[in-house]
Amino acid sequence: MHPETPDDGLALEELFRPRGYDLARMHGEMKDRMDSEGLEYGHRTHTYNSRLAQELAKWADSRPGHEAIHDRLYRAYFVDGRNISDPETLITVAVSVGLPADEARRVLSDRLFREAVDEDWMRARRYGIRGVPTFVCDGKGAVGAQPYETLEQLVVEAGATRRDPTSME
Repeated sequence: MHPETPDDGLALEELFRPRGYDLARMHGEMKDRMDSEGLEYGHRTHTYNSRLAQELAKWADSRPGHEAIHDRLYRAYFVDGRNISDPETLITVAVSVGLPADEARRVLSDRLFREAVDEDWMRARRYGIRGVPTFVCDGKGAVGAQPYETLEQLVVEAGATRRDPTSME
């Protein structure tokens, strides 16, 4: 959602220093939150432009059976700290979920899913979304990685009913 991020990335220290954030505390809180949900989370030092990764994922979504690319992109970025604006990194991710390297390379070099992602971005702007992840239910939202309880409250306030997790209904 930040197209101005350079392809070689931006150091988190440089990004957050002017805002006065404590990076060690932020990382610890996020790591605790991810651990509590059973998700892996590495120690990133940079943020990268995710635009090409979004285009690659949009392409993968158009190919049945390749939804796993989302988990692999998550891992590449949030666990392994890899540069997801680098086409070769993205091609490696695509191949890891069974997508052909030559097609992935063409999708990225020819920007075949640029317009589709542009449409997604325009829709997000219409909804007022400026960061990811953003969760929206019945006109209310929560921005950023949120604890389960926050998301549960969001959907309950939108009218969802709790169900017994042990029931087979």
